[in-house]
Amino acid sequence: MSEFGALSLVPPLLAIILAIVTRKAILALFLGVWSGGVIFTGSVGLVQTFDWIVAAIADEFHVQILMFTLFLGAGVAFLWRLGGSYAIRDWAIDRLDSQRKVGLAAWVLGIAMFFDDYANTAIVGSSIKDVSDHMRVSREKLSYIVDSTAAPVATLGISSWVAFQLSLIGDGYAEAGFEPGEHPAAFEVFIQSIPFNAYSLLAIFMVALIVISRRDFGEMLTAEHRSWQSGNVNREGARPMQDVEAELGEPNIENPMLRSFFVPIGVLLVVTLSTAVWTGYAAGAADLQGAIVDADYAAALVYGSFAMIVSAIVIGLVYGLLSIGDAVETVVDGFGLMLTAVTILVLAWSIGEVVSALETGAYVAAIADETLPPALLPAVVLLLAAFIAFSTGTSWGTMGILTPIAIPVAWSLTGDHTMVAAVVGTIFSGAIFGDHTSPISDTTVLSSTFTGADLIDHVRTQMYYAVTVAVVAIGLLIVWGTTGISMFILLPIGVVLLVGLVYGLSTVDARRKGVTPVAVAADRTEQNEDSR
Repeated sequence: MSEFGALSLVPPLLAIILAIVTRKAILALFLGVWSGGVIFTGSVGLVQTFDWIVAAIADEFHVQILMFTLFLGAGVAFLWRLGGSYAIRDWAIDRLDSQRKVGLAAWVLGIAMFFDDYANTAIVGSSIKDVSDHMRVSREKLSYIVDSTAAPVATLGISSWVAFQLSLIGDGYAEAGFEPGEHPAAFEVFIQSIPFNAYSLLAIFMVALIVISRRDFGEMLTAEHRSWQSGNVNREGARPMQDVEAELGEPNIENPMLRSFFVPIGVLLVVTLSTAVWTGYAAGAADLQGAIVDADYAAALVYGSFAMIVSAIVIGLVYGLLSIGDAVETVVDGFGLMLTAVTILVLAWSIGEVVSALETGAYVAAIADETLPPALLPAVVLLLAAFIAFSTGTSWGTMGILTPIAIPVAWSLTGDHTMVAAVVGTIFSGAIFGDHTSPISDTTVLSSTFTGADLIDHVRTQMYYAVTVAVVAIGLLIVWGTTGISMFILLPIGVVLLVGLVYGLSTVDARRKGVTPVAVAADRTEQNEDSR
């Protein structure tokens, strides 16, 4: 347990509370890191504060993600300058002629981009944002759709998330005293864990439910009515994480071409996926499954985003849309688009350095480990993972902390490999739920960045939906633990509960606010039908 005890919780919680209350994420994060320096050193702590910031920047994985973020910013700038964003908007407007269709397109794209949550947010956000604005969908709603189909989807298929968790499952069994070959294969445990990843499964369904029903509640209901009535897709006074049009101006392209959008995006996808597999084989993998598990996804994202820039420059030069000087200027301007996001990412990772030094995760885990009834273990693990992810802003860090602890606990309490699989699934669920409610989560930051939303507005509006899904998921896990009813039976019940909750909460909240539960849509006939 941490020698700093409950004080180890102060830095992350202070940063989160200040960010939500003040809506100034950078200031809140810096003060959170600084408070950690004071606690750790017992003095002013500024030197330690900057040491942690430098350490966060110097981490190899973090450097790769920063490069990817900056390169993606340049890629987005090229999509705009070459007229690709206008071309895809005009093309999509003819086909996505209602708010529902725009939302469904974002949801389907989010599911299709299953291989990595960072690439997911970048591609889906950049692709849908302009047509979403045209249909007066609030940036808060688009950020929710993107965020809640990024990490949840990445935990259910072959992705960077699953590869990382597979590496931890073996460590957890080793901590439980198993020798290699004495326990089920890590991939088998992962497959068995999928039904217990209830938050992710239900979160993906919740997005579809919200999009199709177009019923909202909480602050999202206010945001959607504001966006439709005023045309302001962001709240007045909001600070979008990026504003391409304001930063870059109107593109000087008379006839924008779809290839200016699809070719760079296609190159990003192809190079990222192929490079990921190549890095897996380079690491010594003997087959495709091993290559996927051993792949260096962060490096692949860097190569893919750089290739995106190169392809966009080639298009600009071949069609006479840009000069070499214009291309260099666009790269620099694209980097500038991401400065706020990069700053917040660095400070969020610095909070991670703080909680590592103060052993916050170990403190929380030790408290929970003292009293864990077997029947409630999955639900408790979900809540514990959620709290750690919420406090630290890192779902991967949460998985790294909890998996080697929770697997031995699950085995010692029950001696059942099914319970081990349940715990693995609930670690995923809790980590993502914590991320979805935390303003210091990197995926939350990137979701609001690539959709051009205000970070804190995104967190505040998404929180209502995340908590609703989490409550249902926890309830299902408690029922499973106490009755043994199959999760394949309980999950459909959870779906029915979510439908009832969305319709009930939207009706009550709309009546309280004096508005309709469905914001007026572009298609008024469709709106009239939905409001009956």
